[in-house]
Amino acid sequence: MGRKWNNIKEKKASKDANTSRVYSKFALEIYVVAKQGEPDPEANQALKFVLERAKTYNVPRNIIDRAIEKAKGGAEENYDELRYEGFGPSGSMIIVDALTNNVNRTASNVRAAFGKNGGNMGVSGSVSYMFDSTAVIGVEGKSEEEVLEILMEADVDARDILEEDETVIVYAEPDQFHAIQEAFKEAGITEFAVAELTMLPQNEVALDSDAQAQFEKLIDALEDLEDVQRVYHNVDLGE
Repeated sequence: MGRKWNNIKEKKASKDANTSRVYSKFALEIYVVAKQGEPDPEANQALKFVLERAKTYNVPRNIIDRAIEKAKGGAEENYDELRYEGFGPSGSMIIVDALTNNVNRTASNVRAAFGKNGGNMGVSGSVSYMFDSTAVIGVEGKSEEEVLEILMEADVDARDILEEDETVIVYAEPDQFHAIQEAFKEAGITEFAVAELTMLPQNEVALDSDAQAQFEKLIDALEDLEDVQRVYHNVDLGE
């Protein structure tokens, strides 16, 4: 499972290099989640989760506050949450999550990104059955044994705990996300290297250099789309 953490780091590094795009995507997600529930993270667990993620990507406070204030203001923009599934080069599998106020536009753009970059769209369920929804939380400055002790004392279950590159990664069921974070906070840990609800592949595939170059071009094209929030895949990106 360690390789999956490498892929998450790769995704974070890519997004960190495109901060304006990252910030705009987070602003939209925060607005939508705050509008769907209470604009107070203590009363809205979905909003609290998004804000925790935003913190790991260093999203500025003024962008977060502006999105929440917009939701409080009763703006009438309505967005749909959509999931697309498809295949990249050499049978690689891809899941695309989007937030959109124009379903036809988003579907057309996602389909075009696949088609122009060696991929093709699949039907709902054609890919997602090979992925597991997973909470991934990473902390630094602690050993595997210390993290395990913290979770055991809080009576929190984890699928796996691994240490890589001075970061201890906890993989767990999605419904354990907040319990794990609270356990860490009770232990004095308030900063996280990663705090994600993600889709992890059950198996990863390696591509040859040509296929991987085309695959990365496809992922870039998808992530560049304004309506696309997150992209998951099953390709081993290596170190």
